[in-house]
Amino acid sequence: MMTLTKADLAKHLDEEIGLTNREAKEIVEYYFQMVANSLVKGEQVKISGYGNFTLHDKKERPGRNPRTGEEVPVSARRVVTFHCGQKLKARVEKHAKKEHQDEQT
Repeated sequence: MMTLTKADLAKHLDEEIGLTNREAKEIVEYYFQMVANSLVKGEQVKISGYGNFTLHDKKERPGRNPRTGEEVPVSARRVVTFHCGQKLKARVEKHAKKEHQDEQT
């Protein structure tokens, strides 16, 4: 299994569109900065055909130190979640089915 990095995205833009390496890196960095800035402002990020990044506020809750078993509070925090869009989900499931069928033969 491969991990896709910002550098991989920039390289792909460079190769497929013909941007310079510097331009491609700037575009990738700008894109992720826009997403991050929107989330920091408390805005949801919806990318058509891909999915949604949403913010959730979690309340303080009791937790447990796994080493000692001591009860410790888990502080309230804001978390980002990603929910896959239907088009992306369908593509992933289709690919997973194909891989599973290939393994059977």
